[in-house]
Amino acid sequence: MKSDPDPLVGAAVLVVDDDIDLLRTLARRFHSAGSRVTVAKDGDEALARFHHSTPAVVVTDILMPNREGLDTIMKMKARSPEVKILAISGGGLMDAACVLDLAHRLGADAVLPKPFRADQLLEAVRNLIGNAKEP
Repeated sequence: MKSDPDPLVGAAVLVVDDDIDLLRTLARRFHSAGSRVTVAKDGDEALARFHHSTPAVVVTDILMPNREGLDTIMKMKARSPEVKILAISGGGLMDAACVLDLAHRLGADAVLPKPFRADQLLEAVRNLIGNAKEP
């Protein structure tokens, strides 16, 4: 029996996080899964990259300097409603569940609280890409 191809292979993924170590780790995970990865350290940089080339999926932190994730999500969805967005957050000084619930209400297609395992992240993105390809 032939299995379906991994939706991560060849997928364009934009990863946004101000934690440079985490950003590098996430980029490596997606690259290892066969994705084409672009990174940004804040919402301003993410929007510039997004406007240059719209990815299939955006994985964005919420609490960041300069432009935070909530505003970034709204601007991306306003430009390209079809883009799939996974919001990630540890909540900072706020409750992560509240922050992620707000992100979902403002346009994120899925949310994932930090800390998470790499397999949880990859599966969440696979689900988003798979759902985007269905008619």
